[in-house]
Amino acid sequence: MKFFIKKLKQQYHIQDYNFILIALVLAISIVGIFVVGSAKDSYQFKQLLGVLIGFVAMVIVSLIDYEWILKFYWLLYIVNLVLLVAVLLFGVEANGATRWLNLGFIQFQPSDLTKILMILFYAQFLKKRHRVINDKWTIIQGVALILPSLALIFKQPNLSNTICLGLLFCVLMFVGGLSYKFIGTVLAIVVPIAVILFVIVIQPNQPLLHGYQQNRILAWLEPEKYESDEAYQQLNSVMAIGSGQLTGKGYNSDATTSVKNGNFISEPQTDFIFAIIGEELGFVGCCSVIILLLLIVISCISVGMRTKDVSGKLICSGVAALIGIQSFINISVATMLFPNTGISLPFVSYGQTSVVCFYIGIGLVLNVGLQQNKYQ
Repeated sequence: MKFFIKKLKQQYHIQDYNFILIALVLAISIVGIFVVGSAKDSYQFKQLLGVLIGFVAMVIVSLIDYEWILKFYWLLYIVNLVLLVAVLLFGVEANGATRWLNLGFIQFQPSDLTKILMILFYAQFLKKRHRVINDKWTIIQGVALILPSLALIFKQPNLSNTICLGLLFCVLMFVGGLSYKFIGTVLAIVVPIAVILFVIVIQPNQPLLHGYQQNRILAWLEPEKYESDEAYQQLNSVMAIGSGQLTGKGYNSDATTSVKNGNFISEPQTDFIFAIIGEELGFVGCCSVIILLLLIVISCISVGMRTKDVSGKLICSGVAALIGIQSFINISVATMLFPNTGISLPFVSYGQTSVVCFYIGIGLVLNVGLQQNKYQ
């Protein structure tokens, strides 16, 4: 142990540790603990425990050389696929979806870890191919390697995490050096295809989405028609956020008309946690949460911009993108900008797997920051 501590002192300097980023993450996590407790009191201690485990994991990961971790990038890729296949074979079903593995003492959602593992994998994969990233074979390889994870997560079914992982992959490829010409060509092809697919999925008897997924899209397009069914939760979420006005109705409201107490939304501690924030803490509370998340994203990007190592830049950009994308999707669903698709609000929504994985991501960013002097 003494040798390990001495080694750390020689390799890292305390002044390089990004305490501002840690403070921001702890601040948003504390908000999450209190809001989860308000949404469903029985989950508050579990959320606190998740934050504590995540914090310890963050500190440990931040002191491990990320370049050493990246040496095992193919092993990380295989572990990810094994876990996702295990979900399909042995997963626990809940609310019509099979997304969890029962480890005895905890239920673990591998798709949350997938996003972190894919950031690590592509950080090394793209670093090794940095000079030839615009080569057709490199692009084909990159796309082919992400497809199994996307397919396995979609199969669970978990459309929200499939979309999140797909967008994360696009960001990693862009930061890795993909040319604007290629991006423009892809957009010129993808956008029309996306429009065509959207038209197809809203047709009767379409083969692409599950029935409940199609209904959520239809409810988003015509909320009045589905106000007592698929659009029920989103409409109530929007009303709850609006009813909070500037400063909210007060933390941990016990009013029977509250969105959490009146059974107006199911599982308020997870997908619709932003509705609780809006109702109880108002516009001020919503803006505070958004600003904290934005500052975390900016801090991760800032660390990435200061490093000259390609893999370090990709790790920081990937973690920043993951937090930004997932936050945007969650808040957009709660405010009805997007169709209803369940995904957690980073560091805020209840979910020990999600919280711990995000803390691991921050730990990786912290380690990149600690090693910036190596490339100067």
